[in-house]
Amino acid sequence: MTPEDKVPETPAHEGDDPDDQAAANTTSDMPTDEVQGSPQQGAAQSGCETVVDPRVDDVLGEGAEQASAEDQVSAPDSDDSVEAPDSLEALKEKLAAAEARADENYDRMLRMQADVENKNKRAQRDVQNARKFALEAIANELLPIRDSLEMGLAAAREEAASVDSIREGSELTLNMLSSAMEKHQICELNPVGEKFDPEFHQAMSMLPVEDGTEPNTVIHVMQKGYTLNERLIRPALVTVAK
Repeated sequence: MTPEDKVPETPAHEGDDPDDQAAANTTSDMPTDEVQGSPQQGAAQSGCETVVDPRVDDVLGEGAEQASAEDQVSAPDSDDSVEAPDSLEALKEKLAAAEARADENYDRMLRMQADVENKNKRAQRDVQNARKFALEAIANELLPIRDSLEMGLAAAREEAASVDSIREGSELTLNMLSSAMEKHQICELNPVGEKFDPEFHQAMSMLPVEDGTEPNTVIHVMQKGYTLNERLIRPALVTVAK
């Protein structure tokens, strides 16, 4: 249909309103393109209902939701991107305080490490001194005994020396030595007439006896033994009865 074609005039019916008839004549004079318009308008003018697929609305709705989500994601957060000056100053103050605490802790650690090293050195020095001077006390006890022996020898070299005087000097020196040893918990072992004890005695020989002595009894001590604080430092050499 060409633009020149005209929509045929609608015949007027009897009883129609003159205004409606005039509007109809006016519409008939308009070109067909303006009369047709959009399909929906044409359907409305023609009095027919247009059926729309419901899936179209679903697709349009999903597109709108996706667009809104993208807008929210792409929209920058003004609070995170731009920090307030007050917060920057607070962070700087916290950083300065943390650095000060770190320096203080580092200095404290260095002082503690130096103290530990000094204590270790003092402990090592004390152990060395204890090893070197552990015999200082017993050495002080032995000095008078040495002096007594020297005086006894000097008296024995004199012409007027007698056996009794030399014996008395020797007994005095022996008593001094025994006292010094007992003072330092050095005790002698002289087990004559005692049962043989392999922890403290060492049997050198065994002899048969007929005087009623029980077997395994010490009948003679060849060399005395000694203990230090109840710990054996030298066993006694003995003869045991069979």
